[in-house]
Amino acid sequence: MSLNDFKFDFKTMKQDLLKAIHECSERGLFQSVKWLSELNFALSDVNVTAEEISLIQEDPCSEQAEYLIAKSYFNIKEYDRCAHFVRNCSSSKPRFLYLYARYLSIEKKKLDDMTDVNCPPDPTQNDALKELCSEFKNDFYDNKLDGYCTYLYGIVLKKLDLKSLAIDIFIKSIQQEPLIWGAWYELGKLINEKNVNPYNQLPDHWMKFFFIAHTNLEQLNNKEALDMYEHLYSIGLENSTYIMSQIALAHHNTRKLDEAIGMFKKILEFDPYRLDNLDIYSNLLYVLEKKTDLADLAHKVASTDKYRVETCCVIGNYYSLRSDHAKAVLYFKRALKLNPGFLSAWTLMGHEYMEMKNTNAAIQSYRYAVEVNSRDYRAWYGLGQTYEILKMPFYCLYYYKQAQQLKPNDSRMIIALGETYERLDRTENALKCYYKACTMGDIEGSALTKLAKLYDKLNETDNAAAVFIEYCLREEDREDKIPEDQIEYYNALQYLANYYLRKGELDDANTYAYKCMECEETKEQGKALLKAIAAKRIEQDDDHNGGEVSMSIVQEESFSPSNTSL
Repeated sequence: MSLNDFKFDFKTMKQDLLKAIHECSERGLFQSVKWLSELNFALSDVNVTAEEISLIQEDPCSEQAEYLIAKSYFNIKEYDRCAHFVRNCSSSKPRFLYLYARYLSIEKKKLDDMTDVNCPPDPTQNDALKELCSEFKNDFYDNKLDGYCTYLYGIVLKKLDLKSLAIDIFIKSIQQEPLIWGAWYELGKLINEKNVNPYNQLPDHWMKFFFIAHTNLEQLNNKEALDMYEHLYSIGLENSTYIMSQIALAHHNTRKLDEAIGMFKKILEFDPYRLDNLDIYSNLLYVLEKKTDLADLAHKVASTDKYRVETCCVIGNYYSLRSDHAKAVLYFKRALKLNPGFLSAWTLMGHEYMEMKNTNAAIQSYRYAVEVNSRDYRAWYGLGQTYEILKMPFYCLYYYKQAQQLKPNDSRMIIALGETYERLDRTENALKCYYKACTMGDIEGSALTKLAKLYDKLNETDNAAAVFIEYCLREEDREDKIPEDQIEYYNALQYLANYYLRKGELDDANTYAYKCMECEETKEQGKALLKAIAAKRIEQDDDHNGGEVSMSIVQEESFSPSNTSL
């Protein structure tokens, strides 16, 4: 869908936001209120009159006394008391509060009953949740649910893993109330799993643009998502921390690490106490090994709120970078105690168990990550790595394929597939993978060497030499060489020197052999090659000179007097 298809009227948008903030706040949907309020703040320059505001918020609630006392208990998280006082109410807000309080009470008790974070409870085995779902179902078929209650019905269906039904219900909720951001958000997480396209069923509302951008990011269509968010950023929403964070995530997904870090720094300058997505920021600092910056971030988030899942993940990454993997696991477990559905913590804990050589625990962590979000390519890739350690290549192949389907243009996934095919002696598939990785950018710079070595293994030495030459040319242009790459580079030179020596092309062999002398690991081999080249030259010279002597003898014998006929 083209960016030009959407036109934004900021005044209408502001009025919609104020209305939605009021409605969501009245119903205790605080995450939606936060998202809407941040967007509203970005539109601070747009003026709305006092009369328009009063019209937006003029919504008298019948059964007011019951609603007010229930809402007071809801605000202090006494959910059972809240539900008790509005159990017989039929008007929209008290009825929503009753259903929402029951749902949150079930979730809270489930968390309180958790004893082992490594084995979270199965929501589909929760009788209380099934009973609540049955009540929702009856009200839905009796047309008693408004847009907000329909959204809550979708949440319960999703919890019970009835995802196809949940998709239909979220669409129904959006059709009834297009300003419920939570419904758009949950729908965006589900549709990519079921490979359905609901866009034609959704209302042409300005929220649809945010939904499509969010869905593109969920589906790892990073370029499309980035274009949409940068469009929003450029037309007057540059102060939206949500849009800034989405741009940072898109840069993170495309491995533009410096741009992502720059955007996160900008967010923290604008809103220094914001914790959302800082676990991703800490991942970036971890990958780039910025110990000081990660330590500063860990201190900052701990002083802001030590009991947030993002805080636990940041501190876990800090300990991981210090190679204190046991403490890192402890903090990731704390994060999961606070929120068992927090994807980042499951994946990161799997990485830590891998470092600790605890493959069983790593597999369990990655499996739960996949259950939380089946589009997490890192968890699929991690599962492939664990089964690789366990020398189970057929399992590796399955998990690496899942990761590669989610990140089709990521050379790391393709190379992992190629290595697995090679172990299974499926060389044709391995060659295709390595070749594709070369054309996709080869993030880690190993595809060319793997392709060349496989050609050599197949005795296709001409192809191997051609690939090694390409590799050496690329390496000579690189400025950020690391020691491991240097060794590979000189090994490639050594191969080429031997290749040209066997072919008798001694000038080329000599060039590559001399370059081998620059590295300590290949210096001795370089000397041996130069000696072999020198010996080959002498042999060729002897053959050449000997041939000339023989020819002269033949010529002398042909014209000697004894052979002249009379």
